[in-house]
Amino acid sequence: MHAFDVLGDPVRRRILEVLATGERSSGAVVEVVRAEFGISQPAVSQHLRVLRESGFATVRAEGTRRLYSVDPTGMRDVDAWLEQFRGFWTQRLDALGTELARGRRSRT
Repeated sequence: MHAFDVLGDPVRRRILEVLATGERSSGAVVEVVRAEFGISQPAVSQHLRVLRESGFATVRAEGTRRLYSVDPTGMRDVDAWLEQFRGFWTQRLDALGTELARGRRSRT
């Protein structure tokens, strides 16, 4: 599955946001997603599986618990794709920084 197909789903994006704050048990992820999206535990497990298989999440066993965290591999693929577009906004952000600095100087 292509990285943007994975990230195109709002449930999977939300799961990644939850995991970005630190490692979470599958139960903790299910709680958040069920509260926000109203989907079942098996559905959340399926989304976690897609994230794992596509390189966006890792899982490790701790006794009977499964702990999930963000895998940077998937994000690197997205970042590499976005690299070709960075020039479009980098110049504009640099220009904005220059204009803001000029505005600060003119006020003082």
